[in-house]
Order: sequence, then C-alpha cells, then structure tokens
Amino acid sequence: MFGRRNLDEEPEAPKAIVPEKKKELVPASSGKELEPAPREKAVEKPKPAPVLEKPVAARKQDATKETRSRVQSALYERIDAGNAAKLPRPELHRQLVEVISEIVVEQRLSLTSKEQDQLATAVVDDMVGLGPLEPLLADEAITDIMVNGPFQIYVERKGKLELTDVKFRNGAHVMNVAQRIVTRIGRRVDETSPICDARLLDGSRVNVIAPPLAIDGCSISIRKFSKKSITLDSMAKQKNISDPLCKVLKIAAACRLNIVISGGTGSGKTTMLNAMSQLIDPGERVVTIEDAAELQLQQPHVVRLETRPANLEGSGEISMRDLVKNALRMRPDRIICGEVRGPEAMDMLQAMNTGHDGSMCTLHSNNPREAITRMENMIMMASGNLPPKAIRQQIAGAVNLVIQVSRMRDGVRRTTYCTEIVGMEGEIIVLQDLFKYEYQGESRDGTLMGDFVPSPVRPHFMKRAAYFGLERALAAAMSQK
Repeated sequence: MFGRRNLDEEPEAPKAIVPEKKKELVPASSGKELEPAPREKAVEKPKPAPVLEKPVAARKQDATKETRSRVQSALYERIDAGNAAKLPRPELHRQLVEVISEIVVEQRLSLTSKEQDQLATAVVDDMVGLGPLEPLLADEAITDIMVNGPFQIYVERKGKLELTDVKFRNGAHVMNVAQRIVTRIGRRVDETSPICDARLLDGSRVNVIAPPLAIDGCSISIRKFSKKSITLDSMAKQKNISDPLCKVLKIAAACRLNIVISGGTGSGKTTMLNAMSQLIDPGERVVTIEDAAELQLQQPHVVRLETRPANLEGSGEISMRDLVKNALRMRPDRIICGEVRGPEAMDMLQAMNTGHDGSMCTLHSNNPREAITRMENMIMMASGNLPPKAIRQQIAGAVNLVIQVSRMRDGVRRTTYCTEIVGMEGEIIVLQDLFKYEYQGESRDGTLMGDFVPSPVRPHFMKRAAYFGLERALAAAMSQK
C-alpha cells in the first residue's frame, strides 16, 4: 500500500493544498526526539471578480441605439438620397417619418413615435443640414462650437466651455459636414488644402482644419452670432461697459474717429465692431473687407467684400491688401476692416490718413500699447525700408481711439481700456486712458466685481466733438460717475 507507485498507473491530480514540508531531523547528539515541523495553512483560491451588469437605463439606451441603427440602415436602402435632398425640409421630414414607421412595423421593432420623429430629424440634418451640429446651432445659449474629431464636441455657454454628448459616426462623417459648409461659399477643404475659413448662411464664422494637419480627425470651429442685435445700450445693461463709457463711445462714433478694437481670441472684438457700426449715419457709403464675411451692418448703403484663397493651381488669390487698395477707388465714406493681421495694415492706415474718417478695424493684442506695437510690426511687413519714426508718425496721425476688450475668468466680456492717441513725444507715441476697468473683488456666485473708472483728463478729441456739436455731452460723460 505504501510501496512505490506502479509506473503504469496514472499520476494523481495535484491537490490545491501546499504539500507538507519534510520533517527535520534533530541530531542524535542532542538527545531530543524528532518533532514534526508545523503545517502551513492552505492557500485559498482567489475568488473571481463579480461581473458588473449594466444599469437598466444603460441597457435600454444601448438597445434603442441598436434599433435606431437598424432602422437607419434600412431607411437608406429605400430612399433616393439625390432626389430627397432636393425636397423642402418639412416635406422631406414628413416622408421620412412615414417610411420609418413602415420599417418599424415590418421588422417588429420597439421604437416610439417620438423616437421615430427624432430619427427622421437626424436623417434630415445629415442629408440637407450639418448633421449632429444642427441642435447645437439652434441653441441660442451656445456662442461657440468646437469639434475635435468625431467623438469630442465642446460648446461655450456664458463664457464657459462644456463637453457635450453629441458625436459623429466617424471621421468621414465629420469631413462630409466640413465639406458641405465650405462648398456653399465656393471653397474647398481636402488633403491638398486642409485649412479653410468659411461662414454659415446666418453669418456665423467657421474655421476648418483637416487631416493630415489635424492629427485626431477633422477639426471644426464655429463662432456663432446672436440673432438679437447687440447695441452699446444692451452692452451697458449687461455690464460689459458702463453708462458713461457707453456715451463716450457713441460720441466717438458720431465724431467719425478712426477706431481700432483690440483683444484676444473670443474676447468680443467683432461684437463691439458691430455695435459701433450701428451709429454710422445711414447716408454714408460703407465698404467692409473681411476674410469671411461676418459683420452685420444695418445701414442701407453697404458694400461687402471678401477675400478669396488660391485655386488648385496656386493662382487667383485675392488678399485683404488687394481689397483695401481697391476699396479706395470705390468712393467710400468709411472703410471697415474685419481683422488686420498683415501687410494690409499699411493700406488701412493710408485710408485713414486720406479722408476716410470714421474707419474701423480689429486686431489681436493684450493692451492698447501692444496694439500700437503690433500695427508698427505689420506695417514693417509691408514696407521694411520705412524708418520707425515715420511709421509711428503715421499711426499717431491716423488712429484716434483704441478700445481694448477682454474675456475675463468669469466668462464675461468687458471693455478694459478706452485709450486715445494724443500724438508724439520724440519717437514715442503718447497714449491717454479715458476709461480703465479696475478689478475690486469677486461675488459669491463667481462674478468679478469692478468699476470702469474715468480718467480726470480732458479728452484730446474735445475740439473734434465741438465741431460736431457734442462738446458738452462729452464733458458730461467724462465727469459722470
């Protein structure tokens, strides 16, 4: 029984217990009896991790998603996409609802009438709209839409960024929507031309950058504009500017001052430019020049010009500088340039210096002094052989007022500086702050508190205000607290 195991016998299965250690023998000289070594405890098998089941709501959502996918696949097999895209949107939606209802009945699927209507709306958006972006564009609380590839879409509400649960099907779906946007205005975006500026039908500005430059998929940035007209008075009610500053800006526009609006990206430069342009006299001829037409002027006599990129052969490009030169031959009373970022600054200053008073433009900078420095650098890009003093004299003679706008950390956009250019002292351009926003603290809800403090100085354009009969109004606004 305890003899050697027969070789023909199969070995026993190993037990799940660690075998006992051999007994250690005590030397005979010690005179002690042999004692068995203590046994070790059996090692228990690890318990398998419990399988977590999805919540009921998540499982129901997955089932609904799968059902919608099946219905959508069957729907595309039954319709003619070319003819469907030609139908008016309401008629197309009505017919799609009927077809979806038939598919649901035939395949005995569980899809409510509300879900069928939502699916029809999504298909219509894909066929004749901008796909998943349509609900975001319809939301008036959203001011910016940022698509970072097919599965990540951010929006801006009240100055704060939020991640949405909206997603595209894949990268090709995003690229299809991007091409639909740019082809409406005669432009293209593909691997050979992966960067494009465009606009939507409502004037919203769009920037598209496609692979291979965008590594994680096509990126679309949409800057929406409020359907409600924003005026200086409404900005004063929202505490973007103060009431005295509002009056000074109205007087500056009425006095036909040449104004530069500076600020960072998304700070509200174009909104301020639109608000200032509403004070232009209806009898004036205004020429606007932009990369993507986004200004919303309400005057009856407005000529809107837009740049054009090069074609596939690399020819046919019309730059902003070309348009500014041409605008001088169009007998404008004012020239409004959407954004100055290059050599066109030279031609813009020449326009301001040659009788086109009341012209306006925007540029990127952090404060009024840097705005002047940036203008100087851009002029040197156009003509590098001009001495710095001559450039500064031209800036001091052309620009009257610099309005600095900023988006602060609470998401509110405020006018932080209203600065006028007084003249030259030696080779330095002299600036004078009329208003300056001074931070004072933060409220319990996170809103920043501060005051738009007027400077105790006499505005340099007081004589010009007197010429237009606004001297007393300007003095009263500067003295108002």
